[in-house]
Formats: sequence, C-alpha cells, structure tokens
Amino acid sequence: MRVADVHTHIYPSKIAERAAKSIGDFYNIPMEECDGSVDRLLGTIEGTDICRCVVHSVAVRPGTVRSINDFIATTCSEHSEFVGFMTLHQDTENAVEEIGRACELGLRGIKLHPDTQMVNMDDERLMRVYQIAEQKGLPLIIHCGDYRYGYSHPRRLKRILQEFPNLVVDAAHFGGWSLYDYALEFLEDERCFLDVSSAMRYLGPRRSRELIEAYGYDRILFGSDFPMWNPQGVLDDFMALGFSEDAYERMCWRNCERFLGMEL
Repeated sequence: MRVADVHTHIYPSKIAERAAKSIGDFYNIPMEECDGSVDRLLGTIEGTDICRCVVHSVAVRPGTVRSINDFIATTCSEHSEFVGFMTLHQDTENAVEEIGRACELGLRGIKLHPDTQMVNMDDERLMRVYQIAEQKGLPLIIHCGDYRYGYSHPRRLKRILQEFPNLVVDAAHFGGWSLYDYALEFLEDERCFLDVSSAMRYLGPRRSRELIEAYGYDRILFGSDFPMWNPQGVLDDFMALGFSEDAYERMCWRNCERFLGMEL
C-alpha cells in the first residue's frame, strides 16, 4: 500500500540533533540519540510503505524564514520522495514577496505552529497570510491544540475556516493536540482535513477509531510528526485500528493528493 506522511519536520544536519531535543523539551518527551536530519528520515522510511513525505520546519524568529525555505526547497530538489512546505512568521517582512519566492522555489504550501511561534492563529498578521494562501491555492498545515496555551485552540481555527471558505487546511493532531474533544466540538462540521500525528498513542485505539469515524475517512490524513516519532511505528499503530482497505487507501494516499492538489 502506498502511504504519504503529511507531517514530518526536517533540519540541516548541523542543527538536527539540537532541534529534535528542543522539540522534546517543549513537549516533555525524551529525544536522546534522536535527530531530525534528512538522512535519518530517509533511513526510517526506507523499505516501508511510506514513499512520500511532506516536509517542513518552523521559524520561531522572522529572520530565519528565508534560510529555512531555502533549505526545504533545496532538499526537495534532491529527493523526489519529499514535497516541501514553506514557513512564515507573523512578523515576516514582505510576506507576499516571500510567499511568491518560495512558490518559485517549488514549495507547495505553508506550515505554521502558533504555539512555538507564540501567536494566536487568528491574529490579524496571520489572517493576511491565509488570504494570500487562499488566493494562490496553497494548502496550510497548522498545529492545533495544547492545553497549556490558547494560541492554537480549535475555536480559533473555526473562525479562520469561516472567514476563508476556500482555504485548504490540515488541522494537525486531530485538530487539537490534548484538546481532542474541543476539536471535535468546533471542527466536526467544518471541511478541513485532520492528520493523526502525535495523537494515537495518547488517545488509544478505541478513541482514535471514534474520532476518525466522527470526522469521516475523506478528511483524515496520515502523519507521523517525525522526528518526535518513528513513522513506521506510527503507521503500525494506524493500521492496527482495523479499517477497510478502501478507507486506508483514502487516508494514507488519496486524501493527501486532494489536500496537496496534485498527484503524487
């Protein structure tokens, strides 16, 4: 079976181990002897059914946006397995120009993480970004949910979806990491996609199945959240939920093509 992993983070080799540790510290998850390098991601998916990865990184300072986008674009040009998403920051100067430049480099969408970027996802500075993304047909992956903060609460995403009805969104982590029931309350009747990354091991198989069935097979995307988790391990958990072959074909491949607006 073909599998596309829509949620993977990568970093230049010289900072890959430090970046992974920083992520682990943010979520209080041990990340020793682990890194987010390109080589490690390629090694973890080699010989598995995962043959495409959407790769991205997050700028926590506006001054790093351009270099991150250059790194993602260069990496994707070297590895056909990857589809790259650009980063932006709420204080990015000339965001319109940077979006255009990143698109010319071949990046296919935008990734934002309101919690680590410390901005409400419906902040007016980002609403302009969503407007441009909607106009250009750029899909958005956005981190949603964290009981410790209000930046990425799913109620904020509902406002965004209603203001930009043609914006294509993957609400990461079942739409609300650690706030799964709130996410269902606000997003069940919306039209966004939702990925399963960094969720199933917290939820357990029964609740994971219930959420997938509540949202519907046509809205769910497979994602691992590499380097936090090994993609094959997450896929094993996903496959153990016991859905039909057709449901898995949709969730693991066809929905990703619809989300990206391209054949893989």
